[in-house]
Amino acid sequence: MKTMITPLILASLLWSGCTEINPTYTPPAPEEPVTESTGFALGADISWTTQLESEGEVFYNADGQNMECTALMKDLGMNAIRLRVWVDPEGNWCSKSDVVAKALRAQKLGMRIMIDFHYSDTWADPGKQVIPAAWLEYADDTERLAEAVAEHTREVLTLLKDNGIDVEWVQVGNETTNGMMYDSSLDENGEAVRLENGGGYVRENPENYAAYTKAGCEAVKAVYPDALTVVHVDQGHNLERGAAVFKALEDYDVDYDIIGLSLYPNGASERIGQCVENITKLHGMYGHDVMICEVGMAYDDPDAAYSQLSELISGARASGHCLGVFYWEPEAPAGYNGGYNMGAFEGGAPTHALDAFTEAAEQ
Repeated sequence: MKTMITPLILASLLWSGCTEINPTYTPPAPEEPVTESTGFALGADISWTTQLESEGEVFYNADGQNMECTALMKDLGMNAIRLRVWVDPEGNWCSKSDVVAKALRAQKLGMRIMIDFHYSDTWADPGKQVIPAAWLEYADDTERLAEAVAEHTREVLTLLKDNGIDVEWVQVGNETTNGMMYDSSLDENGEAVRLENGGGYVRENPENYAAYTKAGCEAVKAVYPDALTVVHVDQGHNLERGAAVFKALEDYDVDYDIIGLSLYPNGASERIGQCVENITKLHGMYGHDVMICEVGMAYDDPDAAYSQLSELISGARASGHCLGVFYWEPEAPAGYNGGYNMGAFEGGAPTHALDAFTEAAEQ
């Protein structure tokens, strides 16, 4: 049975959170715009948007006009949005229904869309890749876990497609530098508890990791044949960081389209140039184009962030082998979600840092 979102619900989803609208501000026209699906992607992951709205967060443009967050990203020159999806998350944030709601906003604005599968009920990154609770019963069955990855991927993407959403890129796993689904849970200190059999830890079980990734990639193509699949690792400045991942994918003949990188300079500005150099090196080594899926800078130095973002976007575009750059959660207030301090907003409005995207869009 198809789950559809009616026009009435859609209208609510598109502009929820936009209380106290400045009467002089006119939202984008409701007519369906043309989505430009070629050229360099300038975007942001704004997956916290609906949660922030529920908590009373309001966003403003440089003129002090209240704007819905997705529309504000477009106003800043961005043409793409990245959205993460969890399997069965607490509070329903980043669930499949929440992802559809946010993707509908981007679709109506003519923005390009990337979906980022974490294959977990919570954050998946190099420090933890926790198997969804509902899949733990077959945690020692690689074939069944691969089927679960495929089923979940198809289910979410089919829901998006049934609601008329165009998906251009799909990440099969989030920062799978050390593999996928190799932890059973988190302990009382929030530390990951490793599966006894190693799960999809790529250095111990490269075949398992490859099987999960292959299942996800094939499921993507079954729903969106033209969507580009992304394999994502962290530390884009470190060429060797994802070597085990890319070797496993080669050894087990996994067909994917794009190498995705994260880059968080953390004050080391030389990492920008290193990452740009690695784009060309990775393309030469593996024959895939690259996408900077996540980048974040310290929120308290917007001038430095602007300079580094400008350097990254310019260098990545000039490489000829990078398809785009996405900022990670620029709309998040300082200290959000336990201490995230790499947003690019202050008082609900964008800082100078994001002028790098505005200027890039004009080039």
